[in-house]
Amino acid sequence: MTTREVPVDTATERSARPGSAADAEVPSRLQARGLRLGYGENLVVDGLDLDVLSGAVTAVIGPNGCGKSTLLRALGRLLSPRSGHVLLDGKRIDRMSTREVARVLGVLPQTPQAPEGLTVADLVARGRHPHQRWYRQWSSDDEAAVAEALRMTGMLEFAERTLDELSGGQRQRAWISMALAQGTDLLLLDEPTTYLDLAHQVDVLDLVHQLNSEAGRTVVMVLHDLNLAARYADHLVAMRAGRIVAQGTPESVLTEELLREVFDLEARVLTDPVSGTPLVVPVGSRHRAQAPASASDR
Repeated sequence: MTTREVPVDTATERSARPGSAADAEVPSRLQARGLRLGYGENLVVDGLDLDVLSGAVTAVIGPNGCGKSTLLRALGRLLSPRSGHVLLDGKRIDRMSTREVARVLGVLPQTPQAPEGLTVADLVARGRHPHQRWYRQWSSDDEAAVAEALRMTGMLEFAERTLDELSGGQRQRAWISMALAQGTDLLLLDEPTTYLDLAHQVDVLDLVHQLNSEAGRTVVMVLHDLNLAARYADHLVAMRAGRIVAQGTPESVLTEELLREVFDLEARVLTDPVSGTPLVVPVGSRHRAQAPASASDR
């Protein structure tokens, strides 16, 4: 497979998606340069470069095992590269202290764990840890940051409930609240809709949009649902076999040709009647005879 990138006119891309807080003049604050990543003998990502668009929502898409979550872990300094490096505000992230990184970058892994019986308020308060010092313990500023995070995620009324009492969507909002309480401008979300039903998936992604459009957060998230990625992301990064195959607006990336190349998927790409974004309609063997001709065949 030949790797390629969809040419990206950054200014056009950012202005074309309403509701994005992206600014065409703002340089990338989070960059990957020549990343080689793996586990044990298994090389997962090989020689990857990426500039995260500041002030935008970026969704990383691709088939299982292509390196999406591995890339996100490296961007969040949860995985050390075999070679190459990640730059955060122009500095190598591996040379920054954990506290320094945590003040700028919030990371929500795929399946976060919390002690049994922990309340929502206590969980969110943990997001203030990077701001604590031996000479500066819990303060009114911390209290205000926790309250604001809970307000933004609609979780104030659940503050005294334990995580065990919450629905899947509410738990995900609680974890996002913790990341917000850190006061970071950059958020990395690894499959934030995993294990959620469709209504809660939309609820969480509406929150992501709100954090970007109203609070100016830069968000990078791994998503499996291509249609939700098209609806909620300003910028898509399509991966296969540890490499970036294409990146750009959903309209430029989600083509029938790319779906075959990246996902081995026969599909038709229509226009979503609600959002106006690309709508991927898979064509399996059962319906192949009835499916309209693809764009390449017309």
